[in-house]
Amino acid sequence: MALTDKQRLGRQGEDAALAHLRGHGLHLLERNFLCKGGEIDLVMRDGAQLVFVEVRRRADRRHGGAAASITPPKQRRMVHAAQLFLLRYRRLPPCRFDVVAIDGGELTWLRNVLEL
Repeated sequence: MALTDKQRLGRQGEDAALAHLRGHGLHLLERNFLCKGGEIDLVMRDGAQLVFVEVRRRADRRHGGAAASITPPKQRRMVHAAQLFLLRYRRLPPCRFDVVAIDGGELTWLRNVLEL
């Protein structure tokens, strides 16, 4: 099935985020973890810590930018998906939620964006 332009841009954003995070020593565990009620773009490992990464891409910052597009309902879906992902583990590892925001061509990595 062919990707839409929006899907293609989203994939390019995820590719850029993945390359950036790998360049900082993180390791990919899973890409596009889907579950009922949520999705996680990238699940990565940073040392012993699991990192759930949301990637957002916007053409510019006119309407608050990519990071501002992560609304409270989106945050709840991220947490829900992470909880389901963590069911794989007998002992819960330390975790955090990061955002990679791409506004135009500028990539910003925001660490530990959600407090649980």
